[in-house]
Amino acid sequence: MESKIVVQDLDFFYGNNQALDGITLDIYIKRVTALIGPSGCGKSTFLRCLNRMNDTIPNTRVRGNVLLDGEDIYNPEINLPSLRQKVGMVFQKPNPFPKTVFENVAFGPRRLGLTIDRNQLDQIVEQSLRDVGLWEEVKDGLKESALSLSLGQQQRLCVARVVAVKPEVILMDEPASALDPISTATLEELISDLREQYTVVIVTHNMEQAARVSDFTGFFWLGELIEYSNTEKIFTRPENELTERYITGRIG
Repeated sequence: MESKIVVQDLDFFYGNNQALDGITLDIYIKRVTALIGPSGCGKSTFLRCLNRMNDTIPNTRVRGNVLLDGEDIYNPEINLPSLRQKVGMVFQKPNPFPKTVFENVAFGPRRLGLTIDRNQLDQIVEQSLRDVGLWEEVKDGLKESALSLSLGQQQRLCVARVVAVKPEVILMDEPASALDPISTATLEELISDLREQYTVVIVTHNMEQAARVSDFTGFFWLGELIEYSNTEKIFTRPENELTERYITGRIG
């Protein structure tokens, strides 16, 4: 199976506090990888290492390698805007811009110069909204404020905003935590569909969600990756006792 991202001996520090310790794993192309574990165990920190979002936090440092298609993203020569176009991110709470639905999706392609005219931009916006199953719901309200949408629609709009710039990897940090059960189910269906075109990495507290949507699962505990394997094995035949105790609810 082909790896999209290869992480080797990754350490991460907030000041003198080590948040990640020796993380090594492969993230496979066009698969969904879930990261589980209790709050504060390093899942989100690790996720942000994959597109260098942690660079925005003062007094942090990283050791080790993160290779995207064989290229170390921590190489000083790396183009950060290009990296974040390739590796997009969807956050815990929907964060649409206070603009129209259309302008939310059009923002990235327009800023990155991915379109040559308005007709092409219209096509990208429509296709991106179709890709996240939102087109039929918003096609008559493209000029309405994105903030008028439901939370579930807003989150799918945020995914469309990422998809519009043609990424290769989509990172999702607890994308359903603010959503109701129906919106969560819709988002989970979307995640399953996205794997046809993208490599997806999702952080979730919801183990049932991880079991439903992912192909591979990594269990984090106190900044360490305790176990990483295909999802069925993690949830039915974990090798590490700590993993089994967490999965069965005896710790966490």
